[in-house]
Amino acid sequence: MSLIWSPPVETSREEQRILSKCKKAKLFVFLREHRHELFDDAFQAELAGMYPARSSGKEVVPPALLALVTLLQAAMGVSDEEAVGHASMDRRWQMLLDCLESEDAPFSQGTLFNFRERLIAADLDRRLLERTIELAKTTRGFSFKALRAAFDSSPLFGAGRVEDTFNLLGHAAKELLRTVADRLGISFPEAVTRAGIPLLTGKSLKAGLDIDWDNPREKKQALEVLLEQIRSLSSFVERELKEELDKPPLATRFATLKQILGQDIEPDPEGGGSRIRRGVARERRISVRDADMRHGRKSKSSRVDGYKRHVVVDVESTVILGTAITPANRPETEAMPRLLDELVQHADELTAAHIDRGYLAADEIARVRALGTDVHCKAFPLRNDGRFTKADFRIDFNAHRITCPAGQTVPFVVGTTVHFRASVCRACPRRDECTTAATKGRSVSIHPEEAFFAQLRASQKTPEGRAMLRQRTAVEHSLAGISRSQGKRARFVGERKNLFDLRRHAAVANLFVAARAA
Repeated sequence: MSLIWSPPVETSREEQRILSKCKKAKLFVFLREHRHELFDDAFQAELAGMYPARSSGKEVVPPALLALVTLLQAAMGVSDEEAVGHASMDRRWQMLLDCLESEDAPFSQGTLFNFRERLIAADLDRRLLERTIELAKTTRGFSFKALRAAFDSSPLFGAGRVEDTFNLLGHAAKELLRTVADRLGISFPEAVTRAGIPLLTGKSLKAGLDIDWDNPREKKQALEVLLEQIRSLSSFVERELKEELDKPPLATRFATLKQILGQDIEPDPEGGGSRIRRGVARERRISVRDADMRHGRKSKSSRVDGYKRHVVVDVESTVILGTAITPANRPETEAMPRLLDELVQHADELTAAHIDRGYLAADEIARVRALGTDVHCKAFPLRNDGRFTKADFRIDFNAHRITCPAGQTVPFVVGTTVHFRASVCRACPRRDECTTAATKGRSVSIHPEEAFFAQLRASQKTPEGRAMLRQRTAVEHSLAGISRSQGKRARFVGERKNLFDLRRHAAVANLFVAARAA
């Protein structure tokens, strides 16, 4: 049974009529003209490899057709259900899917879901993005041999509900008890009674507790009541389903409850019993539904509950060459290895990297600089509450000596903190302009890449340097386009599925770039 899709290359008279009406929808025109190149025999063979060999049974929808549907979904922002509707009613979709003569869509929601799961498992969503890059090369002559690349990130709010400790515990306990009830073949109310956790009977855990939430004493008592009932639930599960505790989904539900207890609850050294943890646990889970979401910040005033999406773009063509997704609490540096790994598949040489300073501390940046890549970035700002900053000191990197604004010179070692002599600083007439230390001398940290940082600070003070920094707008515009099409909130749960979503939107962005260049 063949999984290869072989729609005609030549356009029919009906297709030409449809294409003539797509003047403002160049993507449809471009895809119709080049779908056979996008889904060439080699790529179709890769897609077919996701499916087991079979000689009989229900006819399988060609995976290349489903991959095209996946791209159209991203381009038009439609769900699986809506995609089925478009394939049966939208003449543009029918033209691209080669089903103009059919009254029904050539696939079902279930088929599309199954394809997506297989695509992700085989990591072929990365190949789908790569194919759009290769298509842009062949059809529009884009070249990435001497590449100037731009890197940036933007927030992606998670699809899971963010909850406080009480609701997290209640939600996790309810999910666990539903699974237990299903395994035991009993109703949920009966499971509530047998597990000894009546707080789960109402629609709202907090309504069931019914306390004054501004009263610390009542809140502590409510926490003890909840924890006691959760202990009763845990004992019930371990007693009734001991043999299934290591099997999903029960194991996953039980682990989630234990994780939240471990991260959010601690012994109360003052009043005895337990209390909600002071401070935030490392890698704290914030959603029961999405285990990968994290609290993060784009700035001091802007919190992100979910993820960061990262892209690397060719400055010249604005083709997206790589993508990454990280939890919102992770630094940008963690995405750099993945972005470079995808970028080098398409470039012979990276001549320049235009980066956001969040990526500046990545080890990979030092490595590409050592290979001759020019790195352009805004330097980290230097602040000292109006007093002298490091920029006011003269640093001689050849002699490894640093001189303060008042003329005191001391040696330094790169990667350490240098301390000026306290006796000299105490008598210095400019002391108040420099430090608030009462008895010690001024100290200055010398970063391992301090010479490079000084170079960046000097560059951004020149018109030429500022002009070079402005070239990063290529990636900013690409990210803005991704944000418009993908949205600010994730469509999927989990880091990996949201990476799939980012990749397909990046693939569509590349197709738009190629179509506009026609």
